[in-house]
Amino acid sequence: MTSSRATQLRRIRYGLWLLVAASALALGGTYFVRTIDFRDPSGALTVGEAAVHSEFSLLDHNGTRVTEADFQARWQLVFFGFTYCPDICPTTLAYMAEVLDRLGTESQRIAPFFITVDPMRDTPAVMKEYVQAFHPDLIGLTGTEAETAAAAYAFRVYYEKMEEASAADGYLMAHSGHMYRMTPDGRYEAVFREGEQSAQELASQIITRMNR
Repeated sequence: MTSSRATQLRRIRYGLWLLVAASALALGGTYFVRTIDFRDPSGALTVGEAAVHSEFSLLDHNGTRVTEADFQARWQLVFFGFTYCPDICPTTLAYMAEVLDRLGTESQRIAPFFITVDPMRDTPAVMKEYVQAFHPDLIGLTGTEAETAAAAYAFRVYYEKMEEASAADGYLMAHSGHMYRMTPDGRYEAVFREGEQSAQELASQIITRMNR
């Protein structure tokens, strides 16, 4: 990352956090409540239980098309973000990397995903360089805007493009900062934020749950 890019990202740091915080307050309650109003990627309004689940068709950071079916034998840790993110994304990915290290050989039972909400810039090549800077086991996923929207809808993840003249390419992405733990059959089990507990504590919880 160049120094000019880093400087630009630092300038939008607080604006991004304010946007995310406001959106989380407005939308966070719809993720796991029993009844919600939500528009799917086609724009249709749906009303009902928020069935958070793993469902996607995206390109991994090697350019290979993958779906959730390719990882059915493994638990999943899933985080949505983007490579131009100034703070929350690198902090959370570093946390995920430490959790994987703490898991030791048990980490092979987990598929750790970083799914971009900025597919216009985050090509497979960009994602590959980014995720490998954190951990060799991290899997970067990207796709078209429609594919990204479908994946975010399945996980009930909020994101929004925000025009910002001082930001790189004239925009930034506001997004929720949750990390999901999903079962091998793609069902939602738990959600976390970086800093809520130590990496060792989370690793211990994951091992206990996987061996239950």
